[in-house]
Amino acid sequence: MAGHSKWANIQHRKGKQDEKRGKIFTRLIKEITVAARIGGSDAACNPRLRLAMDKAYASNMPKDNVERAIKRGAGELDGVDYMELRYEGYGINGAAVMVDCMTDNKTRTVGDVRHAFSKYGGNLGTDGSVAFMFQHCGQMIFAPGTDENGLLEVALNAGAEDIINNDDGSIEVITAMPDFLSVKQILEAAGYKAEFAEVVMKPASEVLFSGDDAVKMQKLLDALEDLDDVQEVYTTAVFEE
Repeated sequence: MAGHSKWANIQHRKGKQDEKRGKIFTRLIKEITVAARIGGSDAACNPRLRLAMDKAYASNMPKDNVERAIKRGAGELDGVDYMELRYEGYGINGAAVMVDCMTDNKTRTVGDVRHAFSKYGGNLGTDGSVAFMFQHCGQMIFAPGTDENGLLEVALNAGAEDIINNDDGSIEVITAMPDFLSVKQILEAAGYKAEFAEVVMKPASEVLFSGDDAVKMQKLLDALEDLDDVQEVYTTAVFEE
C-alpha cells in the first residue's frame, strides 16, 4: 500500500504507549487479574496469564505488582471484579474500530465509549457490525533487516500460519491464537526477538489515512485509548508516514 509503513505505525504506537506507562500498568494489572480469575494462577497452565505476565515484565512492572494481581484474580486477596466488554463501531470514512474494555461499571463504560465516538466523528455500532473484518490471531513484527530466510524457516517449523513481507522491510509472523506463545518462544530461542508480539484482532483489510482525515481519525483513536476502562483499540485505519 503506497505510503503505508507498517514499521512506522508500530513505532508510533509504541511511542504512545511509553507516554502512558502509568495507564499501561493499570491495564496490565486488570488483564492479569482477569486471566488468573478465568484460567487459574498457574501461568504454566494458563497461556493468557503467561502472556499478560510477559507483557507486564516487558513494560518493567515490578514483580510484586504482578504477584498481587494474580492473587486478586485467584481470590486470595480482595479486589474489584472486572467484566470484559467489546464495543464495535466506525470512525472517519467508515474505518472499522473495535474497543476491548474491562470494567466494574458497564453503564459508565458504554457511555464513555459512545461519547468518544460521537465527539470525534465516529459512531458506535451493534454487536457483530465490524467483528467479521478482523482475525483473532497472534502477530509478531520483526524489524527491517531481519534475516528473512532464517526467520521463515524457524517460524514455519514452529507452526506459524503465515509470513508477510511488508514493503518497508519489516516481516510479520502470524500464528493461530493457541500457538502464539510456543511459536514466540521458539523464535526467541533461535535469536529472533520481535519488536511487537501480541495476540490481536488483525484487520483483514486496511484503510489508508492521510491529511486532515488522518488527524481526525487519530483523535478518535486517542480519545478511546485514553478512557480508563479501555484495554485495547483495534482498527482497519493505517496512516501515511
